[in-house]
Amino acid sequence: MTRARLADPQPVVSDRLRARLEAALAARGIDLAEHPLPKAPEPAPALEAAQRRIPVDYRNAVAEHPDVAKWVRLIADAAVVPHADALNPHYGSAGRRMIARGPSLLLWGKTGTGKTHQAYGAIRSLTAAGCAVRWHAVKAADLYGQMRPRPGVDVESQLRDIVRMPLLLLDDLGAAKSSEWTEELTFRLLAWRGENHLPTLITTNLPPVRTEDMDPRCEVLRDKVGDRILSRLSGMCDAIEFTGPDRRFQRR
Repeated sequence: MTRARLADPQPVVSDRLRARLEAALAARGIDLAEHPLPKAPEPAPALEAAQRRIPVDYRNAVAEHPDVAKWVRLIADAAVVPHADALNPHYGSAGRRMIARGPSLLLWGKTGTGKTHQAYGAIRSLTAAGCAVRWHAVKAADLYGQMRPRPGVDVESQLRDIVRMPLLLLDDLGAAKSSEWTEELTFRLLAWRGENHLPTLITTNLPPVRTEDMDPRCEVLRDKVGDRILSRLSGMCDAIEFTGPDRRFQRR
């Protein structure tokens, strides 16, 4: 006789209990054949929770860029079920898969070309794919403001939580005024995540490096963050260039 495993689909109620329920409803004059249950979509609590945290502009975002969609599939395929180890191979196997290790993305291009839109689309797509996604999104300028030492706040603990977040969106890198302190903070954040292969989405309006055909007056990311951070980005990220007009002007 084949024994059912925890991962096998199980009926919500037994046939006997179902018959009793149908009989009780029939006694009240309710026929399920005449009054079928509404075909409402099953709620997705994780996606709904994510929606509340996503800025209004990006709540309908979808990972449409081919390279971003490819990254989403890669991260989703690498997600693991909780507690399903060698000692308990089926324990927790019916639970939501959790984001594990994976590569990062550097989304770069001019202002308004859809970088942040695609980054939030990737987060939404991972959640919709059934992955348990613990994520945090922050603009680089806001991160520096939050990490300023102030009385009564353990900023090191806050930074540690962000550094170890399974999925991080660091938006607008290079837009804030740089200093030795911001460079050190950024390096600590990216170095730990890169060494531990934690997926990170990074957006910037600046080209990573200067090329021969570029206006020498044009600022590049290397100028803003330094060689140490650029080296970390090169090692942990696949770079995707975004081109085209400013979408924000087109909406007006």
